[in-house]
Amino acid sequence: MAQKIDEKLKEIDSELVFWDTKELMRRTCMCWNTIQKEFFFDKHFPKRKIGSKWYFPASETKQFLLL
Repeated sequence: MAQKIDEKLKEIDSELVFWDTKELMRRTCMCWNTIQKEFFFDKHFPKRKIGSKWYFPASETKQFLLL
């Protein structure tokens, strides 16, 4: 059972190339103000602005957050 859950989680993670701000807040369990205060302005935090929206490369952002 645990193996099937792990496989499903990996499948879901691999589907997303970018996270938007809502997804970043959901993944970190932090509000937008806390994200900005804690790491958003870190020069190593991966982000891209397209138009007026911020997007975060999923795998790079996950690695940044885990370090």
